[in-house]
Amino acid sequence: MKKTAIAMSLLFIASGAMAQGEIQHATDDTVQAAHAGADTAKEKLHQTEHRTQEQMDKAKSDGSATDKMKQDGQKAWNQTKEGSEKAWDKTKQGSEKAWNGTKEGSQKAWDKTKDGSAKAWDATKEGSSKAWDKTKSGAEDLKNSVSN
Repeated sequence: MKKTAIAMSLLFIASGAMAQGEIQHATDDTVQAAHAGADTAKEKLHQTEHRTQEQMDKAKSDGSATDKMKQDGQKAWNQTKEGSEKAWDKTKQGSEKAWNGTKEGSQKAWDKTKDGSAKAWDATKEGSSKAWDKTKSGAEDLKNSVSN
């Protein structure tokens, strides 16, 4: 009986530890993906800024179409900014979705562990009670047989 209770306790502890490892893993992957998306957006933004500056410098040096270059540069900047914002929103939504899934999964694992522990505890308590009653009964029988 003790071996069964100990085995069940270890099983529930181990399942909680495994669930905790999954939470950390999912969270790390989500953060890594968010950083990758942000880095890509930053890189594109810097490239566009550089191209825009080159075009503006070129337009100033030859003195023609300066206004058009400024407009084109501003248009490119706005497109890049919009694309960066969309990428950030998508990354943010993905991170939130992953976090919610991880949170839900860990809650389910915790509930399952808690239920299993409660069942094991009840079974152990019941088994101990029966064993105690049997021991008490056996002691009473022995006392009666010695007294007679």
